[in-house]
Amino acid sequence: MDITPYVETLRRDLVAAAQAGSDDLKQAAERLAFALDPSARLALMEAISHAAAEITAELPDGSVDVRLSGRELDFVVEVAPRVELPAPPPPPAPPAPTDEEDGDLARVTLRIPEAVKARAEEKAAAAGQSLNTWLVGIVRSATNEHAINVDIDLSSVPFVGYDPFAANRKGQGNNRRMTGWL
Repeated sequence: MDITPYVETLRRDLVAAAQAGSDDLKQAAERLAFALDPSARLALMEAISHAAAEITAELPDGSVDVRLSGRELDFVVEVAPRVELPAPPPPPAPPAPTDEEDGDLARVTLRIPEAVKARAEEKAAAAGQSLNTWLVGIVRSATNEHAINVDIDLSSVPFVGYDPFAANRKGQGNNRRMTGWL
C-alpha cells in the first residue's frame, strides 16, 4: 500500500489553508508541509498497524501483519489451515443372532415416555441403527444367559471436579444410581 497520496493530500491541505495569508505564511506552510512528511508517514503507519492488530484480535485463527517495504506498506494475511477431524469409526456390528433367535418375528407394542423414546432414538442414531434394531440389541443383551443386571448405589462415592450425576439431579434429589445390563 502506497501511503504517498495520503501524505500529499495532507501537504496540499496545509498549503491551501495558508493561501488566505501573506506570502511569508504561504512559504512557511510549504516548508512545514515538507518537514512534516516523515512524521505524517509514521503516524499513518502506526494507525494502519493498530488497525491490523485489532483485525488480528477478532480473527479466530490467523493474523494480519503490516510490513514496510521501502516507502510502501505490505499486508500479510495468514489464516490457519482448517483441520478436518477424521470420521469416527463405525459402531460395532450388533451380535449375530444365534440359531434359536433366527425363528419367526414377533410384534411387541412398547409404551414408554416421549422423553425416553427421544433419548433412545438419539442413542440408536449415534450407533448408526434404527430404533427397532437398537432396541432388539438391548433386549438381546439383557436376555443373554450370561447377562448381569447391575444396580449400583454411588451416593457414597465422592466425585472431585466433574460429577457425572450432576445433570441428572435437577430437582430430583441426590440420585446416584447406575442400573443396566452387562
